[in-house]
Amino acid sequence: MNHYLIHPTPIRPLLIVDSGRGISQIDFITDNSLPLPPDAIERITPLLQHTATQLTEYFTGRRHSFDIPLDEHGTPFQLRVWAALRLIPYGSTWSYKQLASEVGSPKGFRAVGMANHRNPISIVTPCHRVIGANGALVGYAGGIGIKQALLDLEKHISSGLSQPLFINDPEVV
Repeated sequence: MNHYLIHPTPIRPLLIVDSGRGISQIDFITDNSLPLPPDAIERITPLLQHTATQLTEYFTGRRHSFDIPLDEHGTPFQLRVWAALRLIPYGSTWSYKQLASEVGSPKGFRAVGMANHRNPISIVTPCHRVIGANGALVGYAGGIGIKQALLDLEKHISSGLSQPLFINDPEVV
């Protein structure tokens, strides 16, 4: 059985799903519909609470990496891409080409982009840290405004500023 929690953030609320084997989904809620598994019920589990705490720490600048058990479902290639995404340091970005090289497919940047787009676990598996080779922000399922907000937050904290960056852009929230 899947359990879920809606967790507030300075950007938008997050949907967090616990499959019973690990976190299987973290998505920004961008409209009135929730992309829930069919059997999901709203109930806070210890893992959901642990995940929500770590995400709150991330948004306040106190956490740069996560130690949450994941329950990912994808092709072997997608799983390799998602694992590589978690290697991108906080506050840094990689191009799709860099990510493709990391997974052993240097000419497969389009396939990497598709796997990145299908990442079901936002923030913890930081697909927002992948940008175009020219530095352009491209391809984020939650929208470019959310991608920019996450990158700005990490840049702000990485620059040594102790105060968190609060998002007040009506285009994002």
